[in-house]
Amino acid sequence: MKQFGKWGFCPRFWKSAVSFPSPCGMRGFAFNVVSHSAATGRNASRSNIRDWTSVSVGKAFVSTTTSPPHLPVMSEEVMEYLQPQGNQVFLDLTFGAGGHSQCILESSPNVRLIGLDRDPTAYEYAKELQKKYPERVIPLLGKFSDIPTLFQSLKIKKNSIDGILMDLGVSSMQFDDAERGFMLSKNGPLDMRMDCGRDPQQLSASDILTHINEDHLYKVLKCFGEEKHARKIARALIESRYLLKRFKTTQELAEFVFSLSGEDYRLDKLGRPSHPATKTFQAIRILVNNELNELDFALRIAHYFLKPRGVLVAISFHSLEDSIIKRHLTGSEIDSSPSTIGGGLRKHRTSVSTYTSDEMDVLMRKPWIPINKHVVLPSEEEVEYNPRARSAKLRAAVKA
Repeated sequence: MKQFGKWGFCPRFWKSAVSFPSPCGMRGFAFNVVSHSAATGRNASRSNIRDWTSVSVGKAFVSTTTSPPHLPVMSEEVMEYLQPQGNQVFLDLTFGAGGHSQCILESSPNVRLIGLDRDPTAYEYAKELQKKYPERVIPLLGKFSDIPTLFQSLKIKKNSIDGILMDLGVSSMQFDDAERGFMLSKNGPLDMRMDCGRDPQQLSASDILTHINEDHLYKVLKCFGEEKHARKIARALIESRYLLKRFKTTQELAEFVFSLSGEDYRLDKLGRPSHPATKTFQAIRILVNNELNELDFALRIAHYFLKPRGVLVAISFHSLEDSIIKRHLTGSEIDSSPSTIGGGLRKHRTSVSTYTSDEMDVLMRKPWIPINKHVVLPSEEEVEYNPRARSAKLRAAVKA
């Protein structure tokens, strides 16, 4: 991986030289950056600001200062697992600002790439990359669940993709735009739709809080946000309707949740203050965009379109995403079930006469072969320089 250097950057991706504070004693370390518009991609600030307004919701930390260059998370590890070669076809399911896609295209002159994203802004980035690499990039606009329709129109068949990448969560360009309604520190409409309202039937976060009942809201906050004050927050949000209160902006919701649990001092994984409404925002965002169901579908469709021995690399940023990915990639360890539980599944299996041994082999065959036994975490150096990577978890597997 020498062409990407110690930090996993694609040198030809940057267009103008800018020096930044040198992490880990690398004094004078400089690299090139794209324009400011592209710099608002999937990135995070190295700022040490300690106030509430500097903490964002979900996986990325974005300060109110000028954004540093776009840094694709764990790009060196991604390239190590994908290992692009000539004439191969790769699918980036979460194109964003194109950081990982750029690395893939730069790795080999004949590699082709399909870039998918549900965000129209990311789609525009993909079209710009297509101009730079004509006949090598196919930009697509849509959700994971739109892939069968999109691929059918392109006549992409089963077992035709060499590698698939998914870098989940919310991109920094979504956080940075106050009008999108994702971020606590920037007041804007309480929207949170990643599709920018392309689907007129999709409800915004404000619409959902206006119509959802208390029990369902409690389950959303508890399961999607893992919020320990879920019942208290859900009851208060519902009761606010009797005061003819409708939450229309991110600031209104953030201040309301803070008034309920502001005394609960929280820190993120880097020891920085975390706003009490962070998990509430995460839960509502996951509900608005149906993120977990979309992820489950993406993993199934990835297996369908990957070639045998094709590689899947998935980067997640919270435990809910990682649990779904782990369940798909590792499967059920039936053969290793303890014999003390109900006599053992192995013993029970051999006594079933309705299945032949060949049929049992088919039933127990795992769709994926994990490449790494344990989850891969970003290096300390990367987290120090790019705090946005602090929650990243990478899993990779080969299609069986």
